[in-house]
Amino acid sequence: MPEPSLPTAIIVIPIVLAMLMVCLVMIKPSILKDGGGQIVGFCALFLLPISVGLMGGLIQSDQAQTTEYCLSCHIMDDWGKSLHVDDNEFVPADHFQNYLVPQDRSCYVCHSDQVWYGGITAKIRGLKHVYVQYIGDTPEPKDIKLYDPYHNRECLQCHQGARSYEESRHHRKEADMLTRINTNVLSCMESKCHDIQHNIEELDDYEPDEFWQETTN
Repeated sequence: MPEPSLPTAIIVIPIVLAMLMVCLVMIKPSILKDGGGQIVGFCALFLLPISVGLMGGLIQSDQAQTTEYCLSCHIMDDWGKSLHVDDNEFVPADHFQNYLVPQDRSCYVCHSDQVWYGGITAKIRGLKHVYVQYIGDTPEPKDIKLYDPYHNRECLQCHQGARSYEESRHHRKEADMLTRINTNVLSCMESKCHDIQHNIEELDDYEPDEFWQETTN
């Protein structure tokens, strides 16, 4: 899983340099007449802005992988709430509460092919999400569904090769069952095995004390 991380200072410094160069060109445009001045002007107008944009994109890409970012939209509140259901049959809640995934990146780990991080089609969908969030009509949480069935690939990136997965009797009820799971022929989520995911429509049935709260030492 990629985890780019760049300090904000790396962006601030090129921005300051670009501003100084632009100011220099504006104050003394005559410097553009010689070769050295033209290089300064080229850097100020093109190279530095492009580099700042690229570095900003990397940092924002890193930020967009965090659970906090994913749940920052009000419409995602119920999905965040589902991570705290005190019921280990809820697959996301079980993984989140037992640190089977990093809590600060729990959404991204299990949805690593979504929107910006997926292929061209996923990226286009991501742009659609931005449009709907800020300009269009956001749907009700219960109406939000995955575009495609959840792919076993997301589960196997952690579980494949683990003894608890490979040797589980539940995965060997039939001779070719493990092979069918590994090739996504038999879904982990739709085979009456791990078929309770976020199930946000059921959250209202739980009392406040039925939601897990992490204790601090």
